[in-house]
Amino acid sequence: MAVNKIKAAEVAERRAKLIKLRRQGVPFEDPRILRDLKYETRGAATKDFYRAICARRDEQAAEASAYRQEENERLDALLAAAWPMATELRPVLNKDGDEVAQSIDLKAVDTVLKLMDRRAKLNGLDMPVKAEVTGADGGPLAVSTADPDKLAALIAATSRLDSEAPANTATSTPAEDSEATE
Repeated sequence: MAVNKIKAAEVAERRAKLIKLRRQGVPFEDPRILRDLKYETRGAATKDFYRAICARRDEQAAEASAYRQEENERLDALLAAAWPMATELRPVLNKDGDEVAQSIDLKAVDTVLKLMDRRAKLNGLDMPVKAEVTGADGGPLAVSTADPDKLAALIAATSRLDSEAPANTATSTPAEDSEATE
C-alpha cells in the first residue's frame, strides 16, 4: 500500500474516533482527544473535526448526485418508450376492423406527464408552492388592534382574579388553592 493511502487510512480512523468521542459529549480539550488521538492543541482537534464533517457532507452530496443521474437515465428510457404512443396518431378501428379515426393514446400521455413531473421533482425544477392565509370564506384576513380597556375587561371576565377564591389560576399558590376549597 502506498504511503499516501496508509496516511489517509490513519486520518480516517482518527477522525472516526474523534467523531465518536464528540457524539459522546467529550470536549475537545479532553485528554482522550488530545493525548490518545495525538492532537497537539484543542484548535487542531476542532479543525480536524470540522474537516471530517465537511468531507462526509461532500460524500453524501456526491452520492445524491450519482443517484439523481441514475434516476434521470431511467426516466429517459421510460420517456423514450412512452413518447411515441403519446404523440403519434394511431388508427382507431371499429368492430369490423375499418379505420374510423386517428387518435393518440391518452393513457400514454398521462404516463408521459407523470414521468415529466417526477423528473421536475427529482431535479428541483418546480417553483415552491405559495401559501396564502385568508379570512372566512376566502375573503381578506381581518386584523385589528385591541382597545386596552376592552382587553382589560376581557382578561377580567376570563380570569377569576377578581373573585375571593382564585383557585386553580396561574397566580394562585397551592396554599391558596387548598384554602379556597375548604
